Amino acid sequence: METILKENERIDDLQLKGLKIIQNPDGFCFGIDAVLLSNFSQITKGGVVVDLGTGTGIIPLLVAGKSSARKIYGVEVQETVADMAQRSVLLNALSGRIEILNINLKDVHQHVEKGAADVVISNPPYMPAGGALVNPGSYKAISRHEVLCTLEDVVSSASTLLKEKGAFYMVHRPSRLVDIICLCRKYKLEPKQVRFVHPREGKEPNILLIKCVKSGNPELRIMPPLYVYGEGEAYTSEIYDIYAQVNIDVFDKRGND
Repeated sequence: METILKENERIDDLQLKGLKIIQNPDGFCFGIDAVLLSNFSQITKGGVVVDLGTGTGIIPLLVAGKSSARKIYGVEVQETVADMAQRSVLLNALSGRIEILNINLKDVHQHVEKGAADVVISNPPYMPAGGALVNPGSYKAISRHEVLCTLEDVVSSASTLLKEKGAFYMVHRPSRLVDIICLCRKYKLEPKQVRFVHPREGKEPNILLIKCVKSGNPELRIMPPLYVYGEGEAYTSEIYDIYAQVNIDVFDKRGND
Protein backbone atom coordinates (compact mmCIF):
# COMPACT_ATOMS: atom_id res chain seq x y z
CA MET A 1 0.00 0.00 0.00
CA GLU A 2 2.87 2.41 0.69
CA THR A 3 4.05 2.08 -2.91
CA ILE A 4 0.88 3.81 -4.12
CA LEU A 5 1.79 6.95 -2.16
CA LYS A 6 4.10 9.75 -3.22
CA GLU A 7 5.98 12.29 -1.10
CA ASN A 8 3.87 14.00 1.60
CA GLU A 9 0.79 11.95 0.71
CA ARG A 10 -1.37 9.95 3.07
CA ILE A 11 -4.32 7.58 2.85
CA ASP A 12 -7.46 8.73 4.66
CA ASP A 13 -10.37 6.48 5.57
CA LEU A 14 -13.65 8.07 4.46
CA GLN A 15 -15.58 5.76 6.82
CA LEU A 16 -18.02 5.05 4.01
CA LYS A 17 -18.23 1.42 2.90
CA GLY A 18 -14.50 1.00 3.43
CA LEU A 19 -13.58 3.70 0.91
CA LYS A 20 -10.25 5.52 1.21
CA ILE A 21 -8.74 8.55 -0.51
CA ILE A 22 -5.17 9.66 -1.16
CA GLN A 23 -4.58 13.23 0.01
CA ASN A 24 -1.72 15.66 0.45
CA PRO A 25 -2.10 18.04 3.42
CA ASP A 26 -0.02 20.64 1.55
CA GLY A 27 -3.04 21.61 -0.52
CA PHE A 28 -4.61 18.52 -2.03
CA CYS A 29 -7.42 17.87 0.47
CA PHE A 30 -11.10 18.04 -0.37
CA GLY A 31 -13.30 20.55 1.46
CA ILE A 32 -16.76 21.02 2.89
CA ASP A 33 -18.07 22.14 -0.52
CA ALA A 34 -17.52 18.67 -2.00
CA VAL A 35 -19.25 16.98 0.94
CA LEU A 36 -22.30 19.27 0.72
CA LEU A 37 -22.47 18.92 -3.06
CA SER A 38 -22.34 15.13 -3.01
CA ASN A 39 -25.12 15.10 -0.39
CA PHE A 40 -27.22 17.55 -2.43
CA SER A 41 -26.91 15.54 -5.65
CA GLN A 42 -29.50 12.88 -6.43
CA ILE A 43 -27.97 10.11 -8.49
CA THR A 44 -29.91 8.11 -11.05
CA LYS A 45 -29.92 4.36 -10.39
CA GLY A 46 -27.72 2.65 -12.94
CA GLY A 47 -26.97 5.99 -14.56
CA VAL A 48 -23.92 7.76 -15.96
CA VAL A 49 -22.40 10.56 -13.86
CA VAL A 50 -19.74 13.10 -14.86
CA ASP A 51 -17.87 15.20 -12.30
CA LEU A 52 -16.31 18.29 -13.91
CA GLY A 53 -13.21 19.43 -12.04
CA THR A 54 -12.96 16.36 -9.85
CA GLY A 55 -9.75 17.31 -8.03
CA THR A 56 -8.47 14.30 -6.12
CA GLY A 57 -11.64 12.37 -6.96
CA ILE A 58 -13.66 12.77 -3.78
CA ILE A 59 -17.03 13.20 -5.50
CA PRO A 60 -16.71 10.10 -7.72
CA LEU A 61 -15.72 8.11 -4.62
CA LEU A 62 -18.69 9.39 -2.60
CA VAL A 63 -21.07 8.84 -5.52
CA ALA A 64 -19.77 5.29 -5.91
CA GLY A 65 -20.21 4.63 -2.20
CA LYS A 66 -23.68 6.15 -1.84
CA SER A 67 -25.36 5.23 -5.11
CA SER A 68 -25.76 2.52 -7.71
CA ALA A 69 -24.46 4.67 -10.57
CA ARG A 70 -23.15 2.43 -13.35
CA LYS A 71 -20.36 4.69 -14.64
CA ILE A 72 -18.72 7.75 -13.08
CA TYR A 73 -16.29 10.00 -14.92
CA GLY A 74 -14.01 12.38 -13.03
CA VAL A 75 -12.59 15.15 -15.23
CA GLU A 76 -9.45 16.92 -13.99
CA VAL A 77 -7.08 19.08 -16.05
CA GLN A 78 -4.12 19.09 -13.63
CA GLU A 79 -1.93 16.05 -14.14
CA THR A 80 -0.65 15.80 -10.54
CA VAL A 81 -4.14 15.99 -9.08
CA ALA A 82 -5.67 13.64 -11.64
CA ASP A 83 -2.90 11.14 -10.85
CA MET A 84 -3.86 11.21 -7.17
CA ALA A 85 -7.50 10.63 -8.12
CA GLN A 86 -6.58 7.71 -10.35
CA ARG A 87 -4.51 6.08 -7.62
CA SER A 88 -7.44 6.43 -5.21
CA VAL A 89 -9.64 4.66 -7.76
CA LEU A 90 -7.11 1.82 -7.94
CA LEU A 91 -6.78 1.75 -4.15
CA ASN A 92 -10.52 1.16 -3.84
CA ALA A 93 -10.69 -1.32 -6.75
CA LEU A 94 -13.25 0.88 -8.51
CA SER A 95 -11.75 0.98 -12.00
CA GLY A 96 -14.81 -0.80 -13.32
CA ARG A 97 -17.08 2.09 -12.28
CA ILE A 98 -14.88 5.20 -12.05
CA GLU A 99 -12.75 6.59 -14.87
CA ILE A 100 -10.49 9.61 -14.34
CA LEU A 101 -9.97 11.76 -17.44
CA ASN A 102 -6.90 14.02 -17.31
CA ILE A 103 -8.26 16.59 -19.76
CA ASN A 104 -9.64 20.11 -19.86
CA LEU A 105 -13.37 19.93 -19.24
CA LYS A 106 -13.88 21.94 -22.43
CA ASP A 107 -12.79 18.79 -24.31
CA VAL A 108 -14.84 16.29 -22.35
CA HIS A 109 -17.29 15.71 -25.23
CA GLN A 110 -14.39 14.10 -27.12
CA HIS A 111 -14.19 11.38 -24.45
CA VAL A 112 -17.78 11.07 -23.19
CA GLU A 113 -20.61 10.81 -25.69
CA LYS A 114 -22.78 13.89 -26.03
CA GLY A 115 -26.13 13.46 -24.31
CA ALA A 116 -24.97 10.32 -22.48
CA ALA A 117 -24.95 11.61 -18.90
CA ASP A 118 -27.87 11.32 -16.50
CA VAL A 119 -26.17 13.59 -13.97
CA VAL A 120 -23.37 16.15 -14.18
CA ILE A 121 -21.79 17.49 -10.99
CA SER A 122 -19.29 20.31 -10.60
CA ASN A 123 -17.34 22.08 -7.89
CA PRO A 124 -15.65 24.60 -10.23
CA PRO A 125 -13.25 27.49 -9.59
CA TYR A 126 -15.21 30.27 -7.90
CA MET A 127 -13.15 33.35 -8.72
CA PRO A 128 -12.96 35.13 -12.09
CA ALA A 129 -9.47 35.10 -13.57
CA GLY A 130 -9.14 38.89 -13.52
CA GLY A 131 -6.63 40.47 -11.16
CA ALA A 132 -3.01 39.75 -10.39
CA LEU A 133 -2.42 36.11 -9.53
CA VAL A 134 0.88 35.46 -7.77
CA ASN A 135 1.29 32.16 -9.59
CA PRO A 136 -1.43 31.52 -12.20
CA GLY A 137 0.01 28.07 -12.89
CA SER A 138 -0.18 26.84 -9.30
CA TYR A 139 -2.61 24.17 -8.12
CA LYS A 140 -4.43 26.58 -5.79
CA ALA A 141 -4.74 29.31 -8.44
CA ILE A 142 -6.15 26.88 -11.01
CA SER A 143 -8.52 25.33 -8.46
CA ARG A 144 -9.84 28.66 -7.18
CA HIS A 145 -9.68 30.98 -10.20
CA GLU A 146 -11.05 30.65 -13.73
CA VAL A 147 -7.59 30.24 -15.23
CA LEU A 148 -8.10 27.18 -17.46
CA CYS A 149 -11.89 27.25 -17.65
CA THR A 150 -14.68 29.73 -17.04
CA LEU A 151 -18.10 29.35 -15.46
CA GLU A 152 -19.54 29.39 -18.98
CA ASP A 153 -17.23 26.53 -19.97
CA VAL A 154 -18.55 24.47 -17.05
CA VAL A 155 -22.21 25.16 -17.83
CA SER A 156 -21.77 24.65 -21.58
CA SER A 157 -19.94 21.34 -21.07
CA ALA A 158 -22.59 20.13 -18.62
CA SER A 159 -25.36 20.88 -21.09
CA THR A 160 -23.54 19.09 -23.91
CA LEU A 161 -23.03 15.98 -21.77
CA LEU A 162 -26.54 15.75 -20.33
CA LYS A 163 -29.42 13.87 -21.87
CA GLU A 164 -32.80 15.60 -22.00
CA LYS A 165 -34.20 16.02 -18.46
CA GLY A 166 -30.80 15.12 -17.02
CA ALA A 167 -29.73 16.95 -13.84
CA PHE A 168 -26.85 19.36 -13.27
CA TYR A 169 -25.66 19.98 -9.70
CA MET A 170 -23.14 22.66 -8.81
CA VAL A 171 -21.69 24.35 -5.75
CA HIS A 172 -20.56 27.96 -6.07
CA ARG A 173 -20.57 31.34 -4.35
CA PRO A 174 -23.80 33.34 -3.85
CA SER A 175 -22.14 36.40 -5.40
CA ARG A 176 -22.18 34.59 -8.77
CA LEU A 177 -25.88 33.66 -8.65
CA VAL A 178 -26.95 36.03 -11.43
CA ASP A 179 -24.15 34.79 -13.70
CA ILE A 180 -25.06 31.19 -12.91
CA ILE A 181 -28.76 31.54 -13.70
CA CYS A 182 -28.16 33.54 -16.89
CA LEU A 183 -25.62 31.03 -18.19
CA CYS A 184 -27.68 27.99 -17.25
CA ARG A 185 -30.71 29.30 -19.14
CA LYS A 186 -28.50 30.18 -22.10
CA TYR A 187 -27.49 26.51 -22.32
CA LYS A 188 -30.97 25.01 -21.70
CA LEU A 189 -30.29 24.14 -18.05
CA GLU A 190 -33.32 25.30 -16.13
CA PRO A 191 -32.67 26.17 -12.44
CA LYS A 192 -34.99 24.08 -10.26
CA GLN A 193 -33.56 24.23 -6.72
CA VAL A 194 -31.28 26.66 -4.90
CA ARG A 195 -30.02 26.25 -1.36
CA PHE A 196 -27.90 28.80 0.48
CA VAL A 197 -25.38 27.61 3.06
CA HIS A 198 -24.63 30.00 5.94
CA PRO A 199 -21.73 29.73 8.40
CA ARG A 200 -24.30 30.32 11.15
CA GLU A 201 -27.60 32.11 11.77
CA GLY A 202 -27.30 35.85 11.30
CA LYS A 203 -24.41 35.56 8.83
CA GLU A 204 -24.64 35.93 5.06
CA PRO A 205 -24.45 32.71 3.02
CA ASN A 206 -21.02 31.85 1.63
CA ILE A 207 -21.95 28.72 -0.34
CA LEU A 208 -24.63 28.14 -2.94
CA LEU A 209 -25.99 24.76 -4.07
CA ILE A 210 -28.00 24.66 -7.29
CA LYS A 211 -29.82 21.97 -9.27
CA CYS A 212 -30.76 22.48 -12.92
CA VAL A 213 -32.62 20.22 -15.33
CA LYS A 214 -31.85 20.17 -19.04
CA SER A 215 -34.87 21.44 -20.98
CA GLY A 216 -36.83 21.57 -17.73
CA ASN A 217 -39.92 23.71 -17.19
CA PRO A 218 -39.42 27.09 -15.47
CA GLU A 219 -40.02 26.67 -11.74
CA LEU A 220 -37.40 27.58 -9.16
CA ARG A 221 -37.65 26.47 -5.54
CA ILE A 222 -35.60 28.24 -2.87
CA MET A 223 -34.90 25.59 -0.26
CA PRO A 224 -34.57 26.26 3.48
CA PRO A 225 -31.16 27.65 4.48
CA LEU A 226 -28.47 25.31 5.75
CA TYR A 227 -26.49 26.51 8.77
CA VAL A 228 -23.07 24.99 9.40
CA TYR A 229 -22.52 26.04 13.02
CA GLY A 230 -24.95 26.36 15.92
CA GLU A 231 -23.80 27.43 19.36
CA GLY A 232 -20.11 28.18 19.55
CA GLU A 233 -18.12 25.83 17.33
CA ALA A 234 -20.66 23.01 17.43
CA TYR A 235 -22.08 21.88 14.11
CA THR A 236 -25.84 21.95 13.58
CA SER A 237 -27.73 18.66 13.66
CA GLU A 238 -28.24 18.74 9.89
CA ILE A 239 -24.52 19.18 9.28
CA TYR A 240 -23.82 16.27 11.64
CA ASP A 241 -26.27 14.16 9.64
CA ILE A 242 -24.46 15.06 6.40
CA TYR A 243 -21.03 14.48 7.92
CA ALA A 244 -22.17 11.11 9.23
CA GLN A 245 -21.72 9.93 5.63
CA VAL A 246 -18.02 10.81 5.56
CA ASN A 247 -15.14 11.15 8.02
CA ILE A 248 -15.08 14.85 9.00
CA ASP A 249 -11.51 14.58 10.28
CA VAL A 250 -9.97 14.17 6.83
CA PHE A 251 -11.12 17.24 4.88
CA ASP A 252 -10.12 20.88 4.82
CA LYS A 253 -12.60 22.86 6.93
CA ARG A 254 -10.93 26.27 6.50
CA GLY A 255 -12.91 29.25 5.30
CA ASN A 256 -16.35 28.14 6.48
CA ASP A 257 -16.96 30.72 9.20
